[in-house]
Amino acid sequence: MVKAEVRKRKDHEEYWFEEGCWITEVANDGGDEGLSVAIARVEPGSSTKWHRLEGVAERYIIASGTGRVQIGGLDQGVERGDVVRIPANTRQRITNTGDEDLLFYVVCTPPFTRACYSSF
Repeated sequence: MVKAEVRKRKDHEEYWFEEGCWITEVANDGGDEGLSVAIARVEPGSSTKWHRLEGVAERYIIASGTGRVQIGGLDQGVERGDVVRIPANTRQRITNTGDEDLLFYVVCTPPFTRACYSSF
């Protein structure tokens, strides 16, 4: 069930995640049990660890910066406005190839939990 509300980014703290990026979880609660939304920030020259989410599909919506995603056998550049689709259980990582922070929204279905995350 979806609850009518506005979730403010400023109400959520950014934190370092073991994957190798900064995360702000804007919606990962009972207000929408079907998905979670976070903002990820990868610093210039950095890559996330190879990882996968068990049973969780992801979508990245690139907000700013440039990067390169590797998803299964796909290896492609990304930039502002691109949408990246990542099937559940698929090995992946993203690299910031620019000289400014790479920011993207991460939409997960079902919602992300730490238990679904595994790195290589």
